[in-house]
Amino acid sequence: MSKSIFYHAGCPVCISAEQDILSLINPSEVEVVNLGVDKFRIPEAQKAGLKSVPALVTPNGNVLHINFGASIADVIG
Repeated sequence: MSKSIFYHAGCPVCISAEQDILSLINPSEVEVVNLGVDKFRIPEAQKAGLKSVPALVTPNGNVLHINFGASIADVIG
């Protein structure tokens, strides 16, 4: 993986975190995925190790869970 991936579910906590991430990291180096819209990407997020959103997966595969917005189970449900 060459880019970070920021996963969120579209909630206010997630949108705020997205804005902060994009102000800290060059937007061309971050893929933003709204799991509330792109539900087909949930298995990918789970495989990466997401337990909650918002979360940032770094290029080397570390998962950084940010300011709990929702568990991944809530996103699936």
